[in-house]
Amino acid sequence: MVIKHVNLETVCGITSTFPDNPHYEVAFAGKSNVGKSSLINALMNRKSLARTSSQPGKTQTINFYNVNNAMYLVDLPGYGYANANVEIKAKWGRMIEKYLHTSKKLRAVFLLIDIRHEPSDNDCLMYEWMVEQGFAPIIIATKVDKISRGAVSKHLNMIADTLCVEPDTILIPFSAETKQGREDIWELIDALVLPEEENSKMDEAAAKEISSQSLESAASETRNTEAEKKRKPRWKAVGKETAKKTKKLQEKKAAKGAKGAKTGSKKKK
Repeated sequence: MVIKHVNLETVCGITSTFPDNPHYEVAFAGKSNVGKSSLINALMNRKSLARTSSQPGKTQTINFYNVNNAMYLVDLPGYGYANANVEIKAKWGRMIEKYLHTSKKLRAVFLLIDIRHEPSDNDCLMYEWMVEQGFAPIIIATKVDKISRGAVSKHLNMIADTLCVEPDTILIPFSAETKQGREDIWELIDALVLPEEENSKMDEAAAKEISSQSLESAASETRNTEAEKKRKPRWKAVGKETAKKTKKLQEKKAAKGAKGAKTGSKKKK
């Protein structure tokens, strides 16, 4: 997408009413200081459209960015901010949950994970909650420039394994510094929000590099407006066996705990 115009159109706090936007939306979620604001600035080719800060918890509102009067990027508050009190964190959580459940135009949810570290308990809880609620988040592994190229695949596998993602889940390594992954993200967004005539102009070869199956599924949903109204959006997980997924995650955590206990026992000897 060529960015001709972008502005922060709506800012919603805990007591705000969400806007009934005329265009499709894509939302970005992630823990505090994972790089959501930097990602949005990189996507928009702006330096300070979204405010960045080394202090976690800077974004405390839901921000709607109007792009070309054709779509919206939605920046959600960061979760897991330790210095926020329990009551405030609970209100933020309810605000995010309300938005995800009530938006009529939401087409995709991107979940940002710091590629340098194993996903935190909050990351796992957020991913698990999204899946249980029927979402199929696209994972963006941020700060890829902070690790060596040879370690990228290993760290992506670590993220996928820890979150117990579905086999067809899309994981995109991204760097706000080098812009790696920017075009891949826009390929997905374009396929999800643009009219059919715009999608037909997409570079098929580039699209296949991301996920040909997912892009074809997304594009097919835009071909028939009436049929689209009857089926769930692409980011809705249709028929996912979430109970099995939750059990798998629990078994993985239990096995990890048992392994740690066994290691500790050996050290005592």
